[in-house]
Amino acid sequence: MANITLTVYGAEQICASCVGAPSSKDTYEWLQAAIARKYDTNGISYQYIDINASQEDEKHKAFVERIFEEDLFYPIVFVDDEMVAEGMPKLKNVYKELDERGLTQLQES
Repeated sequence: MANITLTVYGAEQICASCVGAPSSKDTYEWLQAAIARKYDTNGISYQYIDINASQEDEKHKAFVERIFEEDLFYPIVFVDDEMVAEGMPKLKNVYKELDERGLTQLQES
């Protein structure tokens, strides 16, 4: 069974270049629902990182600093340590990473 972590970095306020896009939190919830329709989700865990909150974890702290330094578009989606989306995520890219990591797809009825 896969042991995958999907991480979404984002903020309550929609990024200035992403007007009209859903919020990071909405994207985080949408991704969970979309993945649950296609995969057995027992092998996946989710985490949402608010880029405006102080970070205890050094890995998250360093990446949040990078978001601000490089003006990256958020939400930013990682599957494990692989960045799969910046700004509006495409499900195809997320699914590709999940497939490569061996997450089991649900059988179509």
